Amino acid sequence: QVDVAFDGLKGLARTDTVNYDLIILDLMLPGLDGIEVCRRIRRRPSYIPILMLTAKSSEMDRVVGLEIGADDYVTKPFSIRELLARVKAILRRVEELKHGAQEDMSEVLRAGHLVVDPAKRTAFVRDRSIELTAKEFDLLLHFVNNPGKVYTRSQLLDMVWGYGHDGYEHTVNSHINRLRAKIEKDPAHPSYILTVWGVGYKFADD
Repeated sequence: QVDVAFDGLKGLARTDTVNYDLIILDLMLPGLDGIEVCRRIRRRPSYIPILMLTAKSSEMDRVVGLEIGADDYVTKPFSIRELLARVKAILRRVEELKHGAQEDMSEVLRAGHLVVDPAKRTAFVRDRSIELTAKEFDLLLHFVNNPGKVYTRSQLLDMVWGYGHDGYEHTVNSHINRLRAKIEKDPAHPSYILTVWGVGYKFADD
């Protein structure tokens, strides 16, 4: 079943009452543009995959879309085959993430003063609740589940964001900077998410 909304406010309102499997979101919407719709959806604790659809093809537009939480970005004109391939890739990636989370559903993860609950999608540092976007939580969960393992930015893009983000490694940097600001006692000298110079990042394993 497919629902259609022709302006941003109506589309956003529908997400309050319907649990969608995926949203295809046009950037240029009347009432409330796609960027703001995406931003507001990502403030919520529940996660809905978002495929951004737009005529704008500049790198900055793509980066903004990805950094506020879009899962993928398609520019017009496009073929239906490409759109379907990206939709299927996003849905497949979501199922993989859900499957991985379900395996650890009963386990609350701890690292130092950091506590992550995959089932509730919550995180605490020194008993203080941390507000994370959906992608920030996915990224943190991936790190906590794999302490000590070094990942390149490209690997993190593939594992956390999924299909279609080659060339946007700085999206990883910005998300990690925001994560550090939220979970680290001193973001300039992190103790959880560590930089491996010339390679990428890893989560502390001690």
